[in-house]
Amino acid sequence: MSIIVFGSINMDLVATAPRLPVGGETLLGEDFFQVSGGKGANQAVALARLGIPTQIVGRVGADNFGVELVKNLQASGVQTNNVFVDETVSSGVAIITVSQTGENQIVVIPGANGRVDREDVQRLSSLLPEATALLLQLEIPISAVVAAAKAARSANIKVILDPAPAQSNLPAELYPLIDVITPNEVEAGQLVGFAVDGEETAAKAAEILLQRGVKCAIVKLGAKGVFCATAQEKFFVPAFPVDVVDTVAAGDAFNGGLAAALFQGISLHQGVIWGAAAGALAATKSGAQTSLPDRLTFDAFLKEKVKLIPSSYRDGI
Repeated sequence: MSIIVFGSINMDLVATAPRLPVGGETLLGEDFFQVSGGKGANQAVALARLGIPTQIVGRVGADNFGVELVKNLQASGVQTNNVFVDETVSSGVAIITVSQTGENQIVVIPGANGRVDREDVQRLSSLLPEATALLLQLEIPISAVVAAAKAARSANIKVILDPAPAQSNLPAELYPLIDVITPNEVEAGQLVGFAVDGEETAAKAAEILLQRGVKCAIVKLGAKGVFCATAQEKFFVPAFPVDVVDTVAAGDAFNGGLAAALFQGISLHQGVIWGAAAGALAATKSGAQTSLPDRLTFDAFLKEKVKLIPSSYRDGI
């Protein structure tokens, strides 16, 4: 059995600067590097590095970026037989600016990711009988996301949606197909139409998402922690304190940690703690996939840092 990721595969072009530029400003940067990314690929790598059998379904272009992207996925242990090389378009690219405080701005050029369609969903569907969960994001066409979620529901496979990039108009038919939705503050605010900036507003947002049909709503609040709600339980998990370098893949690391825990039969509460730990670790390093922890590093971090979480939040850890 494995987890399948259906989503974007990008090359990230990253510039670091003292701060993020404002509109119309030219800012002198500090460094530049190129690293494999894309929310789909990041989540696949996050899972594979935590020792979970992982497959990815998506597209790259017939260019040097595409070759490198597939090789890097394979090097991380991701199965790539269902990555289609599209000769009609370039590979996806993300242009990222990162400040000294670790905050980021991202512009994504979809490239081959924008061509993902029902043919890719058909390739995905053939893999579902051997899967336990499907991870989705919003860097591919929404029609393909909905079709993939429907296929997973028909196969009785758990669907975990990271609604990023932020959108305010997700199709109403998508919500009931989602087992777990994991927006951050900005994304949650876009989905529900009001600012989400702490535990109280996260709880209100989560309740709205449950009313729309999702089974579990997890709102990631960055350094403030994580709020989780289902019809049966509601709880908050504080963030792990770390020295933040770059938050660009922290959300993807969270989804990887959460899905890895659920794959292993661990409770939802403990799964959220796993997600928070993976996200915190990713924030301590630069880049997207380069920041994602391996299992040895993750286990050591969790063992050392979990004592920082008050006992009332630990759920028996």
